[in-house]
Amino acid sequence: MHSLLTTLGGRLTERWLNLLVLPGALFLAAAAVGTTLGHRHWHDLDRLRTTLDELATRPALDRTGTAALLVALVLLTATAASLAAQFLGGAIERCWLRFGRDPYSRARAARRARRWQERDARLTEAIEHAHGTGTGAGGAVLIPSSALARIQALAEARDRIALRRPARPTWYGDRMQAAADRVEAAYGVDLAALWPRLWLILPEPAVRQIQSAHDSFSAAARLAAWAVGYALLACWWWPAALAALGCAAVARSRARAALDSLAGLIEAAVDVHGRELAARVGLLSPDEPGRLAHDTGDGLSEVFRKAE
Repeated sequence: MHSLLTTLGGRLTERWLNLLVLPGALFLAAAAVGTTLGHRHWHDLDRLRTTLDELATRPALDRTGTAALLVALVLLTATAASLAAQFLGGAIERCWLRFGRDPYSRARAARRARRWQERDARLTEAIEHAHGTGTGAGGAVLIPSSALARIQALAEARDRIALRRPARPTWYGDRMQAAADRVEAAYGVDLAALWPRLWLILPEPAVRQIQSAHDSFSAAARLAAWAVGYALLACWWWPAALAALGCAAVARSRARAALDSLAGLIEAAVDVHGRELAARVGLLSPDEPGRLAHDTGDGLSEVFRKAE
């Protein structure tokens, strides 16, 4: 029991240091440097060294109790800054996945939809042109490699906006909406009603992979929150803007990769375990072969919605 408690304590301490203390301490250090130097002396290392020397020569710091209180204050402040970043990260995560209900979000969703339609029209035109100019015999059309490369580039440019016609103000929301639309198109089931029940029967490996993808997305949102913090710090010390830009770029890249993986895993979970859930609620026989049919998917949605 003692060894178990020691192991758990070590893991909790490591998690506390990695998630709370270290990011907050780094931000506090940047804030201290920025407020000391300012815009005018942003690169003056001698000024920073002189300030540190003056701080180190204060008599109060020679006392053990005062030094311990100072260390505790720094740790608490760093933890508080990290907790604030986590709270802001949760708000950013919800903002990324929001629906377009307010006027700004509706306008942004409409703008993204227009851009998507323009790129989709160019892609359709390129495909038609390739089929019209292709050569072949016996009904087969041979499309030049240059035309195929252009079609692929246009498809990637369109998919960078959304996999389907945008309905939400952000790529992240549209990616999750695309997963729900694809599940409904394939099986006729409402993913929002299905998912809480499906989650209860997923095997442990699937749960771990989905949870890992979701945690990665949440971590990217927290990194975006730190970007906001460094952007605010740039009001006093402009080099912090470079840190803000770096955090924002990495957060965007990681968030897109994590959410794309999460949406794919959710679709895969429905593909693999959808029939098992239908059998457990009595809509299918466990021994009945075949895939999840549309009428069974409609039945699942009706059961889970509880006639709402």
